[in-house]
Amino acid sequence: MTSYPVTFAVARPWKLDRIQLLARVLLLTALSLAGVTVGFVMTLVYLVLPAVASALVYQKGSARFLAEDGPRLTRALAWLVAAYAYLFLLTDKLPLDRPAEAARLDIEPAGAPTAKGALLRLFTSLPSAIVLALLSCAAYLAWLVSAVSILFTERVPTAIYDFQCGVLRWQARLLAYHASLVDQYPPFAFDPGPVDGTPRDHASTFA
Repeated sequence: MTSYPVTFAVARPWKLDRIQLLARVLLLTALSLAGVTVGFVMTLVYLVLPAVASALVYQKGSARFLAEDGPRLTRALAWLVAAYAYLFLLTDKLPLDRPAEAARLDIEPAGAPTAKGALLRLFTSLPSAIVLALLSCAAYLAWLVSAVSILFTERVPTAIYDFQCGVLRWQARLLAYHASLVDQYPPFAFDPGPVDGTPRDHASTFA
């Protein structure tokens, strides 16, 4: 759904490096030993975003919130989604100071959020969050297949790559809605694969 005001794309490399795969395994292992998982981080963000948006909207009003804090929240979410793209084995690029080089998240802030409405999104977003949780379970299994494939071929099968992109795209839309950056409810549409008809399997294209 290209009309939705949140778009996500990631540049697909021809190959993914085995050393970077090992780096991610070690990173995820270290986080797990510290009691931190990618699921925990996303749950924390899911709970914190409406509270932050509510406080800011109450203090500044909807127009100033979107104008002043919208870009800051967008940059934070762009970095988070780019980090997940790295962990999901979609790119070997870390989202250091330029996350768009790893993955691109574009949000067009719109609407008239209220402090009460921002908090209510904890509940109104539940249907989408439940579907995302189910998709994420499948995504973890797909991660294992991707890791084995990279180990032997330095490639991720196109179907799995597209699926992982679709999961992150769903996640990005939900996060933008949860942050009150858009009023339009995230579509219940799983959009894997290329964006705007862009071809697959090219180092400079977007999946």
